[in-house]
Amino acid sequence: MAGSSHGHTPAAWVGVTIAFIGFCISGAFMVMAEPVGFWAGLVVAALGGVVGWIMSAMGMGKDKGADARFHELARKALEAEKAAARG
Repeated sequence: MAGSSHGHTPAAWVGVTIAFIGFCISGAFMVMAEPVGFWAGLVVAALGGVVGWIMSAMGMGKDKGADARFHELARKALEAEKAAARG
């Protein structure tokens, strides 16, 4: 997955960061036995997904055709490497 730049976009980073903060909030309030804070943290975590989706829709996410182009280039490079090794 590292070769395809999976998730390396501003939309992904912001969405995951907000969700992580929400889970931290929720976990802290769960330990303190405060149900309202727990649910508020889960709302923040869900908000992370919404923000990531909106940012992706605004063009800050991954290009939809990027995977196909990457795999095509990787296939061509592999074929060229095999051809060079043969001959």
